[in-house]
Formats: sequence, structure tokens, C-alpha cells
Amino acid sequence: MTIFKRLRLNPLLVWWLDLKDFCRFLKDYLIDRIVDFIADFEAGKDVVVDGLTAKRGRYTRPFLHTGMTGLFLVGLMLTPLLSRAVSGQNEGEVLGTGGTFAFDTTTSVSVKPRDNVIAYIVEPGDTVSSIAKKFDVSIDTIRWQNDLKSIDAIKPGQTIEIPPVTGMVHQVKRGETVYSVAKKYDVDPQQIINWPFNTYGNDETFALAAGQTLVVPDGVKPAEVLWDPKRYVAQLTPNAGVVSATGQFIWPVSGSISQRYVWYHRGLDIANKATPAVLAADSGTVTVAGWPDGNGYGNRVTLSHGNGLETLYAHLSSISVTSGQTVNRGDVIGNVGSTGRSTGPHLHFEIRRGGELLDPLQFLR
Repeated sequence: MTIFKRLRLNPLLVWWLDLKDFCRFLKDYLIDRIVDFIADFEAGKDVVVDGLTAKRGRYTRPFLHTGMTGLFLVGLMLTPLLSRAVSGQNEGEVLGTGGTFAFDTTTSVSVKPRDNVIAYIVEPGDTVSSIAKKFDVSIDTIRWQNDLKSIDAIKPGQTIEIPPVTGMVHQVKRGETVYSVAKKYDVDPQQIINWPFNTYGNDETFALAAGQTLVVPDGVKPAEVLWDPKRYVAQLTPNAGVVSATGQFIWPVSGSISQRYVWYHRGLDIANKATPAVLAADSGTVTVAGWPDGNGYGNRVTLSHGNGLETLYAHLSSISVTSGQTVNRGDVIGNVGSTGRSTGPHLHFEIRRGGELLDPLQFLR
């Protein structure tokens, strides 16, 4: 339509016709641009693919590494911006419809498992007991690590060392072994092995290197009078077969408890050098009998008790049951041993519910 004809039409109609022409032009333009982009993309992709497949993919790995490095750098540059955006409000305040709501903030020690000794600056009002409670270690542990002469021998501003667990932190000397260190600090060698952050030159023989640091859980410094003796009292189990107070389980074996249930060892170790028979803690069906996977449990038996609970008996020297059979409470299922990741004859006993490991002492009172 010519401009002269448009002038003789209603202005509103002219506007509508112009809009239709513009939309038609925009549609054709966008289609052309999209087609051109796809063509260019395909051409570029072919070039990249040819390059990556050249010489049997020789350049694929450098390309991927470069791409991942680029993404990492972009993320690194964006992190401060995102951090400032998220924490734009004042710390400890939340804006609501009615104004600003202030929350009290407190500082507490992280419950994340620690693997090493940390430094702590004594604050006003701190005592050895309060610090020990804050870090869940014994007062003797703090005393020995810092060579304190009395329970009052700390003052504000002083820096003291806090071991990761109740016990001793030992620097290995030439010729020492896990067994000699355990004997020195009056613990079962298995307790040292159970600490997950101790390392060894040989994981089968537990060889130590001179100068390395070894954490000895529940270790006691020789020839010392304890400030808190109840943290180190050894516990003997009742004779195997004695019914627990709950009437649900019996003790699977007699002996001394060498390692209790803790966050890094979710079971109960019962040591007995006589390697006595191990009894089924309750009636059930054998689901595992043997050493099927080379796991650190060694020879083991697992029982399903039909009530959602399972029990596991590990490090056995011999096994007296087979998978699939049923057993009664008190039946012999094997003998105490030292197979798998073990330093001496003991039974590692676990109770599980739905895959969750529970503290056996809650059932074996």
C-alpha cells in the first residue's frame, strides 16, 4: 500500500497496518538470524569435533581439562559476589514485615570430628574442667598434653593444646610398635587401630615410623595419679549367657570391654585372649557367615532377629554356622579371634536397626 493511500485512511487503521508490517518483518528477521546461528554453530561444532577426534582423540583430554579449569575460575570469581549478596543483611538480624528481629548468637565448639591437636586460648572464667567439657575430653588429657602441675595452673590469655579425644598423643620413637605403645599407656592395641586418623607404614602389620604422631584413645600416662579416674575405669562383661536387664539380648561373650561405642568406632570390642565361644545374642537367621569381601571385619556372622534388629560378630577365629540357618539365643556361632583389621583376640559386636548402628551397651545392661 502506497503512502498516499495510507494518508486517506483512518489514522488508527494506518497504525494497525504499520504494526502488522513491523511484526512480519521482525518474524522474517528472527528466522533468518536463527537459521544463520544454527548454521554457524554446526560449522563450529564440526571444527571442534574434527580437532578432538584428530589423532585418535589426542586433544580431547586437554580440551576437557581446560574447560573445567575455566569453569572453576569463573566460579572462583563469582564466589565473593554471591557471598556479599547472601550476607547483605547485618549478621544476627532478619528483616520481617514488622521491622527487624534480632537473634542472640552464641559460639560453640563444632561437633565435627577432629583428627589432630588444636590450640585454644584460655578465656576469663575458664577452668580445666569447663574446657574439658567443652571439647569432650578428660581433664587428665588436657593436663598431660600441657604438662599442668595443678588443676588451677591456667590463666586467661594462655594458649593450651587440646587433643582430639580423651587419652594420650604420643610421638613414636625408633623401635616402638603399636603393641609397645599400647602397653606403655595401658590400653588394648585395638584401641589405637580403631582411631581412624592414625596412619601406618604397613596397614597389615601396623608398622610405625619414628617421629610420627600417634593418638592413643583412653591412654593413661604412666605413674600418674588420675584427676578424673572414672573416665578410665575398665569394665568387665558378665559371663556369656547372662540375660540383660531388658530381657532382649544376652552378652555374646565374656571378657573385658576394650573399646566402647564412640563416633569413630560404632560397636563394642570385648577382648578375651582365651578365644572362648561366641553366643548368639538373640534368636535369629544367619545372613552372613564367613569372610566374603576381604573387609576389615574378618571372619564374621550377621544375624537378623526378625524385629528390625541385626547383630554382627566380627574377627572370629572360627565359624560354627552357615548362611540361611536359624539359631536360638545362646547358641554357639563361632569363637573369638583376631582375623581382619585386628591386633589381638577380641569380639567386635554391633547392633543395627535399619542400617543404623546403635550403642550395644543400651541393650546389654
